[in-house]
Amino acid sequence: MVLLTVAYVFNFVDRYILSLLVEPIKADLGLTDTQMALLIGPAFAVLYGVAGLPLGWLADRGRRTLILGSGVALWSMATAASALARSYGQLFLARVGVGVGEATLNPCALSMISDSFPPERRGRPIAFFTGAQSIGAGLAALGGAAILAWAASMEKLELPLLGEVQAWQFTFVVVGLPGLLLALLLLIAREPARQERAAASTGATMTSTLAYLWQRRGTYLSFVAFPLVMTTVAYSQSFFAAMYMRTWDWPLQKYALWSGLALIIIGPITVNTAGWICDRLLKRGAMDGPVRVMQAGSLLLILFGIASPLMPSGELAFAVWLFNLVGMSTVSASAPIAMLNIAPATMRGQFTAIFYMITSLGGLLIGPTAVGLLSDFIFGAQGLTYATAVVPALFGLPVLLLAGFTRRRYLAEHGRARA
Repeated sequence: MVLLTVAYVFNFVDRYILSLLVEPIKADLGLTDTQMALLIGPAFAVLYGVAGLPLGWLADRGRRTLILGSGVALWSMATAASALARSYGQLFLARVGVGVGEATLNPCALSMISDSFPPERRGRPIAFFTGAQSIGAGLAALGGAAILAWAASMEKLELPLLGEVQAWQFTFVVVGLPGLLLALLLLIAREPARQERAAASTGATMTSTLAYLWQRRGTYLSFVAFPLVMTTVAYSQSFFAAMYMRTWDWPLQKYALWSGLALIIIGPITVNTAGWICDRLLKRGAMDGPVRVMQAGSLLLILFGIASPLMPSGELAFAVWLFNLVGMSTVSASAPIAMLNIAPATMRGQFTAIFYMITSLGGLLIGPTAVGLLSDFIFGAQGLTYATAVVPALFGLPVLLLAGFTRRRYLAEHGRARA
């Protein structure tokens, strides 16, 4: 659990660090908001989502520690390689490499956690693991700001083999290389025994898994809509550092410090509380308990996601955003708990891969891209506040109408899964 959670921290540090560097990269490479949105979202997301499917299939059959250790090594080297970028195309390719490497994590990790704990005790371990999202994002903000501040105090920065580099390039190297040590630890880690021998030897085919999901498409599509909105809103906020700088003249270090502390403190508390609540509800016989928790979090993240950018001051906007953060962390913890409780043992790796393909790929493609397009073509560069407020309203409010239908279908599917 410790190794998997640390891997997830590194995962989000390497994924999130680009969001902190939007303004310096734009200035150095002469890019638009739309181009930065494509780097944050589609460049990372397309192969991240597509590679997850075969990796999920492999996680149901192969040695998961080997798959994951190799993935950590790949995404760490790709993050460091971003420092070599001298053009938009080179940086785009580096982000693609990060996405492919990070696609190994969730199918392997959630499969290993499921094999290490019985269903009624999975809530807290999964929440503990999920808490790494906010810790990783927080560390990226705090560490990235510290590195940038230190780099700004230097007359020039030089790295072996690379020569003189910009502060943002130096940041990629410092953030990326430590992951290679973690990759080594994972490669030699113990592989948990699978709960069902059939899963280790045969597993379900991808065809049978997709057929299983298609037969239950109403249940799974309505269910996945909620975490999909969460990731869409979360990734649309990749422009928050730029928004606070442009709209309220916050220095980058101020935003990074405040957001980093909030992510590190509030995120883990919320996800572990949500996991504990899910376990309590399941023990009391509320089989749709994790879905109820997920929907409550969705309500928070949508309403406060709309309100936060529209506040008259940066301080008030940040205070309102804290409630949005509680909602996002709640959904992050409860959605995989609910998903694993209706996933057949021989399909868990593939279920996880498909779940994260839809939520991550959809969120990364829609969220930042929508903000970039709205900023460049509708509201203007100074209208990031409106662009980031439109996204949760446009994509989130309709999904809330599915709440009752989703709970009913989930309960019916849970009954079939237990039978």
